[in-house]
Amino acid sequence: MTLFEPALFRAIRRLQQAGEVHAKRLTRYGGLTPMQLLILGVLAGERRLTASELSGRVSLSAATLSGMLERLEEKGLLMRQRDDEDRRRQWLTVSDAGRALLGEAPPLLPPTLRDAFAALPEWERHSLTAALLRVAELCGEAD
Repeated sequence: MTLFEPALFRAIRRLQQAGEVHAKRLTRYGGLTPMQLLILGVLAGERRLTASELSGRVSLSAATLSGMLERLEEKGLLMRQRDDEDRRRQWLTVSDAGRALLGEAPPLLPPTLRDAFAALPEWERHSLTAALLRVAELCGEAD
């Protein structure tokens, strides 16, 4: 065991626990998981996306994303539309109900974290974001 291993494990575990607690709070809102809210949020920021484009933006495999898209579509929160020129391609868009839900949804991150993070200098926010992304990359696992 290296010198850094216990500290790194504890830090990752604390992040995981905080994420799980906040995820439970978010799920109480409209029955959506944080990933479903993220998917809707990404789609809402674009005119339309294909599932493969969305998959890369939310870091989910195609199979995992497919199930989530089905559930969101069943709830009437997103729509699929076949491309007129290439019938194999489907465009995903957020429905009016999905936009309304997003307008009332709580933030993806816990308020205390959002506030503390926003209070940091910009260079530190960039540095922390880069470090977290790098740690996630080092984990080497998809979704």
